[in-house]
Amino acid sequence: MADALSVIPASVLRNLSDKLYEKRKNAALEVEGIVKQLASSGDHEKISAVINLLTTEFTYSPQANHRKGGLIGLAAATVGLTSEAAQHLEQIVPPVLNSFSDQDSRVRYYACEALYNIAKVVRGDFIIFFNQIFDALCKLSADSDANVQSAAHLLDRLVKDIVTESDQFSIEEFIPLLRERMNVLNPYVRQFLVGWITVLDSVPDIDMLGFLPDFLDGLFNMLSDSSHEIRQQADSALSEFLQEIKNSPSVDYGRMAEILVQRAASPDEFTRLTAITWINEFVKLGGDQLVPYYADILGAILPCISDKEEKIRVVARETNEELRAIKADPAEAFDVGAILSIARRQLLSEWEATRIEALHWISTLLNRHRAEVLCFLNDIFDTLLKALSDSSDEVVLLVLDIHACIAQDPLHFRQLVVFLVHNFRVDHSLLERRGALIIRRLCVLLDAERVYRELSTILEGEADLDFACIMVQALNLILLTSAELSELRELLKKSLVNAAGKDLFVSLYASWCHSPMAIISLCLLAQTYQHASAVIQSLVEEDINVKFLVQLDKLVRLLETPIFAYLRLQLLEPGRYIWLLKLLYGLLMLLPQQQSAAFKILQTRLKTVPSYSFNGDQLKRTSSGNPYTQILHHSGSQITEDGDISQDNGNLQNGINFALRLQQFEQMQQQHRLLAKSQAQLRNSSSSLSKEGQKALTRRPPTSDTSRPPSRSSRKGPGQLQL
Repeated sequence: MADALSVIPASVLRNLSDKLYEKRKNAALEVEGIVKQLASSGDHEKISAVINLLTTEFTYSPQANHRKGGLIGLAAATVGLTSEAAQHLEQIVPPVLNSFSDQDSRVRYYACEALYNIAKVVRGDFIIFFNQIFDALCKLSADSDANVQSAAHLLDRLVKDIVTESDQFSIEEFIPLLRERMNVLNPYVRQFLVGWITVLDSVPDIDMLGFLPDFLDGLFNMLSDSSHEIRQQADSALSEFLQEIKNSPSVDYGRMAEILVQRAASPDEFTRLTAITWINEFVKLGGDQLVPYYADILGAILPCISDKEEKIRVVARETNEELRAIKADPAEAFDVGAILSIARRQLLSEWEATRIEALHWISTLLNRHRAEVLCFLNDIFDTLLKALSDSSDEVVLLVLDIHACIAQDPLHFRQLVVFLVHNFRVDHSLLERRGALIIRRLCVLLDAERVYRELSTILEGEADLDFACIMVQALNLILLTSAELSELRELLKKSLVNAAGKDLFVSLYASWCHSPMAIISLCLLAQTYQHASAVIQSLVEEDINVKFLVQLDKLVRLLETPIFAYLRLQLLEPGRYIWLLKLLYGLLMLLPQQQSAAFKILQTRLKTVPSYSFNGDQLKRTSSGNPYTQILHHSGSQITEDGDISQDNGNLQNGINFALRLQQFEQMQQQHRLLAKSQAQLRNSSSSLSKEGQKALTRRPPTSDTSRPPSRSSRKGPGQLQL
């Protein structure tokens, strides 16, 4: 200190702390001259003493004017040292950097000015303090004082020039500092950071691309900034880096892919578009490097396929196709389970397009890696079954394609049909809305006979009789009307002459017993008209209810469709198909005449039948008022199922024991009757005892029929009902 005081006159020190800038400036010029003389004489000890004096007595002084003077003095000393300033920078720069956080804005301004002058002198030697200077400039870029900001910008430009021409700059030491600052939200700081990234990337000797994963997320974060200028700068920087990636032979795609996946889900539209564009390029360029990240990338792509912005949807679809076209091997880190997990999760998406693409992925994996997919079947099977209830027909059809592919194995086929029946049982609306679509599609994909046989086997032992009846009726309607089941209908028509047809008839019969009308329909298809007539005769009062009549109405209408054209043509030979006529008349007798369109339809059809005798050797018109009186009274068992008159065959046709089948039907119907009775009793028991008592009081006591002789009017003739 004494050395410095002996060198610098007291008047100079006094003026250096003066409130007037001119006096401080003049004093600084004198300090510059003094230091220059000391440097020329090589007296660096006294130079150090002078710098120490300026630091301790001025820059760290509680007085603002002293601090201002100290800063301008340090800059002057550096100018005086010229080429020898480098050895004193450890003393000069720290107090100046410390002044950047001064409470007085004018002190901060002079600190910028001082460091600017120091940097101009020392240039490259200045780099050792780069990180501290960068940190200080980062804060000053957002300074509340406009003059300080302006001064900081000038200093920033000079520092950039120095860095770009220096060979001592360490990007490795700088990147952690940059990464730390990238999440700052202040717009001025963001502009400052993007500016530095752009400048450093332009330096050929600095490999910013290699460190891109460290600050890529921060750049993407800036794309959603409220300032258009910042968004534009960030986008420009990202575009430049993407171009470099395309031209670079070695890029760390993995780390960046993780960032892009997160940014693809950003609420900001521009950020999503940029992220999905990058992912698109990565999928094209990354190759094997991206295999471990396929699941994450797919998780980002699928939601974007349904994005509200068309540009994003287009890029996402293109990326999805590119990714699916890559045939990766599970042996090369391709995680089938992870892909399936993503697809399963996206099946729950509210957007149809996303669900469809998720199903395409599952289908693709099944085709390429069937064994691996089946290992994860338990994880996705329930979701695939629930997807059968989807509101989109296209989704349901794709799900069925996948189920059919899985069900190629007998075990999985059985599991599929069991789960399908279970879903129909717990959700009747699914059966109503999607039942026909699902069954028809499965019949196309998995062979109709196989599907119907399996369904029949399951429904035969169904504990829920009401559901079994509904399900059988649905299956029967599909069988009668669907074009996809035409071959199955043709096979059933040969039940009396073909072993395969007989086996199918018997297989379906067991479960079709749940519904009388389904059995009658099955017999119509199989042309087992005599047995159908026997089924009608076996019906009792409880069987003929509203539900039965509704089903009968449907059947009558179906008889007029092309499906049953063969049956209507058989009516041209009434003598040969006597049991068909008896069957149709039986159905007619079950229909109510009033307000029944079905009755009129069937009656009209029967009136058009040629009135020939049923007797084969008497092909003439009968003179009876009703040409079918003979038919209705002909109950002999000498007429076989195909209409030919022959000897009784003991109820056996092509090995079908119809007596046993009828017994099977009656036993099943008896179970349904018992269930209906128990349900009725349960409903009745829920009524209040008070209401039951009131009804009992108002009910008239019954009069015994034996207490009075029958009157003349009560005697009826034979065949008449007695009331």
